[in-house]
Amino acid sequence: MATRRVRYSSLPTDEDDYIGDQSRPFDPRFDYMPKALERVPWKSIALAIFLLFLGTGLLFLSYFIFTGHMGGERSQAYGLLALGVLSFLPGFYETRLAYYAWRGAKGYRFSAIPDY
Repeated sequence: MATRRVRYSSLPTDEDDYIGDQSRPFDPRFDYMPKALERVPWKSIALAIFLLFLGTGLLFLSYFIFTGHMGGERSQAYGLLALGVLSFLPGFYETRLAYYAWRGAKGYRFSAIPDY
């Protein structure tokens, strides 16, 4: 098996060593577009609202089975309770983030919501 030699070059140590416009050195660490950070992730918000309603529905169903207002066994109620909690919590969290970002609350941005 043949080995390849890779030539490494040293990293620039001064801002003037970066390639690009001399009036403003290019540094990729600080290169971002603020408008791209404020893009609204509609698919993620729709998924969060769906999870919120699904979790709420499953939690209500488990409550009705536990209290006897609806037929079913306790094992079914525990399963619905677990699924309800697993879908309600992320839905509530992401919906709350989207709501506060929409209201313009300090520290909340749409960029905190993952985009799918």
